[in-house]
Amino acid sequence: MSLNGKVAIVTGSGAGLGLAYAQELARQGASVIINDVNQEIADSAVASITEAGGKAAAVVAPVGSSETADLLVKTAVDTFGGLDILVTNAGILRDKSLLKMTDEDFDLVINVHVKGTFTCVRSAYAYFKENGVAGRIVTIGSPTGQRGNFGQTNYAAAKAGIVGMVRTWAMEMKKAGVSVNAVIPVAATAMTKTIPFFKAAVEADERGEAMPEFFRKELGFGPAQDVAGVIAFLSSEEAAGITGQAIGVGGDRLQVWSHPESVATEFHDGGWDYATMLAEGKALLEANLQSVGEKMPELPAELQPETAK
Repeated sequence: MSLNGKVAIVTGSGAGLGLAYAQELARQGASVIINDVNQEIADSAVASITEAGGKAAAVVAPVGSSETADLLVKTAVDTFGGLDILVTNAGILRDKSLLKMTDEDFDLVINVHVKGTFTCVRSAYAYFKENGVAGRIVTIGSPTGQRGNFGQTNYAAAKAGIVGMVRTWAMEMKKAGVSVNAVIPVAATAMTKTIPFFKAAVEADERGEAMPEFFRKELGFGPAQDVAGVIAFLSSEEAAGITGQAIGVGGDRLQVWSHPESVATEFHDGGWDYATMLAEGKALLEANLQSVGEKMPELPAELQPETAK
């Protein structure tokens, strides 16, 4: 087992994707700190690991504050003797279009995703640096953060912000030998269960069957377990040379997302004033407009939900 003797924290790991990550880390030999806001859910997650022969303990606390971040690290050290891996999965959704989104909707999502990632990474990195641990940090992004999505201003900002922090941290942590990456999962979650487009895939997964090839190959969409192996690999010593990356995974697909790069560049003596923009700059912009959002391919007829037929 590649993670034998390692200790991992996985935030937001009581259920769903986070639980799949925690279970896979434990399967590969790591001792795992489960984190959730619900004691019963956290206890069940711990039991799912210990009953399979693994080691796990729980911290029941909301992610966001420095106090929770420090408690997670302290519990890992006190319970299992150290810390080697941090996976920051905790997150919430408050989806609304811009004019319907309240300050609270925005702040709650940013606090858990962005601040929660920041505080947990800061606490874990402090431990790594003070103790000479070449640790592994895996954060969680989203296609929404990469491309945008209607009704998700807060979530898009949060997930884009996480990838931005990863690029910065990769530079700051390089000397310490700590790697940090963002994984962009495309997988069945409680949210996708409510979307008619994914109905055939989710129903197959719930029956314990393989998802149709269209979802796994064309969309790169699958169950949480498809993502968990990548999380475990990035947490291992074998991934030492991989840092500062945004890595997409889902179904049968593995991706490396590019960092933002300019697609067109021109220079004008004296700069770009309003008149020059009208004369020359407008054409450059219009010729290089970038798309936003994700365009889904049309579902094959046999996978169409009943209401759409």
